[in-house]
Amino acid sequence: MNLIINNYGSFIGKKSERLVVKENGKVVQEVPFFDLTQVTVTTGGASLSSDAIKMCMEHGVQINFLSSSGQPYAKISSPQLTATVQTRREQLMAYLDQRGVVLARAFVAGKIKNQLNTLKYFSKHRKEAQRETYAQIMAAVKKMEEICSELDTYQGEKIDELRGQFLSVEGRASAVYWGQVALILEGKVDFPGREHRGASDPFNAMLNYGYGILYSQIWSAIILAGLEPFAGFMHVDRPGKPSLVLDLIEEFRQPVVDRVVMAMFSKGYKVSLEEGKLSEEARKEFAQKILERLELTDNYEGQKCKLSTIIQRQARSVASFVRREGKYRPFVGGW
Repeated sequence: MNLIINNYGSFIGKKSERLVVKENGKVVQEVPFFDLTQVTVTTGGASLSSDAIKMCMEHGVQINFLSSSGQPYAKISSPQLTATVQTRREQLMAYLDQRGVVLARAFVAGKIKNQLNTLKYFSKHRKEAQRETYAQIMAAVKKMEEICSELDTYQGEKIDELRGQFLSVEGRASAVYWGQVALILEGKVDFPGREHRGASDPFNAMLNYGYGILYSQIWSAIILAGLEPFAGFMHVDRPGKPSLVLDLIEEFRQPVVDRVVMAMFSKGYKVSLEEGKLSEEARKEFAQKILERLELTDNYEGQKCKLSTIIQRQARSVASFVRREGKYRPFVGGW
């Protein structure tokens, strides 16, 4: 369970073997520590007791902090979760050989294929009712498939030799994707195009907030898999930039966040902004929908698994791959 704390002034403490949340001095929630996987604080004015932090660390529960716009700014985790050395050594070595190329190619391919499936999902109901729109979306899907196929034509020994080509493929496919998202949501919401930090329109604000929640999930999975969050492959190394988190999140943006946001606006959802940011009520409602989405299942290696479980298993798959113990395949959600 990922417990989200989103009410201003909340206090997080412990009582026996349970984490306790209080508001205005009254207990509003109690959760056994063994039921928790993460605690995510998305509000200001919240406080945590040292006893609660200690118990979370003993149970392997990571604590995430997000700003009101969804930007992660802190994380508390046990140092014991990062005590695996072999995997990290191999991860760093993989950057210098073919393993880095394979992983970067897989991350980009997974992202594009999930974008394709998202478009297919939202267009299938338009096949008869809106034939022109459906035809336009299918033409865009074909174009994106052609762009994605270019990935296999680029060969090199190290990711530094191919990053520019891979980023070009990703950028061109994403431009087509967001153009079709605008078409799908036409008349439902004003979508000026994809904007990242500082977005002031409802659609982009929702996306960014959702990505922030997902970002914390990915980071936690990477730590639990014994990997180094700051040593990625597709994204370049920069101080303070967890490049592996940014790599792996690419496979899950569409299945976890885009699908939820697009579905909400397609059904006529109206969101209120306060000073260019989502209102507290909107953040609560949306965070709950993202958590519900993470609990839904998808096909994974021949079985049905929760998306939250798939994230963890993909992180472990990266770890196995860099240790030369198996292949790596990107996760592609169904439609």
